Amino acid sequence: MRSLRSWTYVSAAALALVAALLGAPFTAPAAATAARPAFPHDPARSALERLLPDHASQFTLVPVSRPPTGDYFTVSGITGRVRVEGTSPAVILSGVNWYLKHTAKVDIGWPGDSVTMLPDILPAPEPVRKDASVPHRFALNDTDDGYSGAYRTWAAYERQIDLLALSGVNEVFVQMGADAVSYETFQEYGYSPEELRAWIPGPAHQPWWLMQNLSGFADPVSRQLLDQRAALGRRIADRLRNLGMTPVLPGYFGTVPPGFTARNPGGPVIPQGRWVGFDRPDWLDPRSAVFPEVAAAFYRHQRRMFGASTMYKMDLLHEGGRAGDVPLEEAGKAVMHALQTAHPDATWVLLGWQDNPSTRIIDAVDKSRLLIVDGLSDRYDELDREAAWHGAPYAFGTIPNFGGHTSIGANTAVWATRFEQWRSKPNSALKGIAYLPEGTGGNPVAFELFTELAWRTGPLDHRAWFAEYAGRRYGEADPHASTAWELLRTGPYSTPSGTWSESQDSLFTARPALTAVASARWSPRSMRYDAATVQKALTELLRVAPGPRSTDAYRFDLVDVARQALANRSRTLLPRIKAAYDAKDVPLFRARAAEWKNDLALLDRLLATDTRFLLGPWLAEARSWGATEAERTTAEFDARSILTTWGPRHGSDTGGLHDYANREWSGLVADFYAVRWTRYLDSLDTALVTGQAPVPIDWYAMENAWNEQRTTYPVTRAGDPVALATEVRDALSPTRSLPAR
Repeated sequence: MRSLRSWTYVSAAALALVAALLGAPFTAPAAATAARPAFPHDPARSALERLLPDHASQFTLVPVSRPPTGDYFTVSGITGRVRVEGTSPAVILSGVNWYLKHTAKVDIGWPGDSVTMLPDILPAPEPVRKDASVPHRFALNDTDDGYSGAYRTWAAYERQIDLLALSGVNEVFVQMGADAVSYETFQEYGYSPEELRAWIPGPAHQPWWLMQNLSGFADPVSRQLLDQRAALGRRIADRLRNLGMTPVLPGYFGTVPPGFTARNPGGPVIPQGRWVGFDRPDWLDPRSAVFPEVAAAFYRHQRRMFGASTMYKMDLLHEGGRAGDVPLEEAGKAVMHALQTAHPDATWVLLGWQDNPSTRIIDAVDKSRLLIVDGLSDRYDELDREAAWHGAPYAFGTIPNFGGHTSIGANTAVWATRFEQWRSKPNSALKGIAYLPEGTGGNPVAFELFTELAWRTGPLDHRAWFAEYAGRRYGEADPHASTAWELLRTGPYSTPSGTWSESQDSLFTARPALTAVASARWSPRSMRYDAATVQKALTELLRVAPGPRSTDAYRFDLVDVARQALANRSRTLLPRIKAAYDAKDVPLFRARAAEWKNDLALLDRLLATDTRFLLGPWLAEARSWGATEAERTTAEFDARSILTTWGPRHGSDTGGLHDYANREWSGLVADFYAVRWTRYLDSLDTALVTGQAPVPIDWYAMENAWNEQRTTYPVTRAGDPVALATEVRDALSPTRSLPAR
């Protein structure tokens, strides 16, 4: 295909010359009167060529200055020549995405896309201007690097940044390389490189070290690993800046290595106790004379490695930290003073979570220099953030995923009404949105709807939005796709507020027990929607026409919905297994146990048909960061354990962290979850036959043995997703009969 090409710029002088030759008056257009564009558009052009290599030349990208009212984009043009103006390279990309969604009717999702359905010549757009309804459009949870993949490559981060820009995000939390900052900083305070590398945990567990929850897990990190992470972090931060987005960097609030006061007598610390089984790092008293010195060193090294920013993310005393005799007001003032000294007029970003942030901190500092990214906006009812946070600016946020679970669903109907209610009420302090899943890369419809809120005013018509999404998700309107997405809308994507912000996880991934009601300790204990909606949606997706079936988005969604339908059945099948066991009915127990095992085998084969549901890439990426076999082994243990035991025995068992990051991936299902359940169900079978109690199983020992394995797993998909999804549909059919008793 040869695409139409369009000129990006035509100089005013050239146009004036043509006009003079024709004897016509000439008035320079507004964009041409400026001596130079408001900013370079090259970063947006480069992203567009990555995203739409066959169609990028049909877009004219025009930088415009940002007015006092904030960011905006416009879309105009004719067939084959689409003109997009925007107030930053990222905002221009948001305009491109608006055109793709609402005119070209294709989707670039996170994950899944239908760009292969674009015509060779792009259709003419209807002129539109969209103004951002809020200035702050924040993305990424503190935990993202741990649960989304601490060992990702630059290509993966580049793709993530492109997708965030397409969706209008302008502030992104960047923690990659923060370990190198602490490594350099504390060598100035009496610590050897070896001591610091033993204190810093493996990359998959570093988010909780930055939150002052733990340290030193998964063996010492290597110097080359620190250097690699710092280099990648700088690359990420620079790309964000080039796109006109703000890299939000970790700030310094007082975390220090053990034994700090002995080496620095002027630096008293407050021991922080334990966090779900882990010893927490000490907190340097912010009132001490040493605190501003350490903070200054931290910010100096951070600036050298990653450049400066205008936003810094940090939370004091996260999830049960101890203030000791330190007044929170004085702590807040000291932390803010250190930040403002290093970066005048910078914004301190805090997470709205549990009792954080304290109003004692909020009231002690300049509120105009704060932004609270609320993780609970859609989780609870009767919230008044203006009253709770004394008028401090905040972003309406959601955590629709915990631990990187593969569960689908979100409280999207709550977002559709509550965001605009909060934004438009009198004296509202709502200044942004905050997309904060603990793990990204799933629930593409939720990401798309949530980020679009920032470009709309007025309540969003939930049903109409999903209907339009169904029409573009696979690049072509299809009645069965529409029916499927209406079912998904009314089911997993209309879960209510009040208690939870994510859907239930699968019992296939739970540590085996006949009474299991959740895999992760803090997950919902029961279904949050009618499971029939997902099962019926699967049937409809299997009826979609051949054209839409060819898209990447369709294949991902089909596997994801089939996976969820099968996972939901675990909640009805397990009680039946328990009933047979309690009744001591050996034939029925064996029949139902066999059904459970067969479902797990089918689930693994289904997941193998899509690379985004494979364990292999997760482990291969971890190993790729090691320079020696020892480093590769350490990295793989780090990557495996975050999915399974999470930490050592005391954190996993006593702290309840095991399976917190459960997910249904091919390889993990077959070799971890299915092996656990097979051993457990077989032990119950033996107990029924012998009349003796089941032999106790040391789950942690079994799980950690898997963490220490070095089995390789496929990194490419295998099998036919349609055939496997059809097999799942048939397995779930109500006409399927259990084997005779």
